[in-house]
Amino acid sequence: MPLSEQEQRLLDEMERHLMNNDADIVRAPGDGRTLSYRNIVYGTVLVLIGLGGLIAGVALPQLVIGVIGFVLMLGGVVLAVTPARRGSRPARPSHASEPIRPSFMDKMNDRWDRRGRDQQ
Repeated sequence: MPLSEQEQRLLDEMERHLMNNDADIVRAPGDGRTLSYRNIVYGTVLVLIGLGGLIAGVALPQLVIGVIGFVLMLGGVVLAVTPARRGSRPARPSHASEPIRPSFMDKMNDRWDRRGRDQQ
């Protein structure tokens, strides 16, 4: 059953509104900060060292070694999930002469729009 003109206009308006606000939704949660590969590696190494210390503290009757191992594990997890600072990566040079390439989603949306027009 085809849509009426009013329903089609409303649907097009909703789609435009969603496309305009989609970039804001994607950027909002992380503030542009991503996890750092280096932090994940160092955090994993710390967790493994801490796990070894915790096991050694349990195997040997040494409470201090176990507590230090647990603290190292906790610090490794915190380090691994800490987002990278903005200044940690070099900024990409902006070239004004380079054309802006459409993203994958833009291409797919264009194909979807063409498909809808071809069927009418």
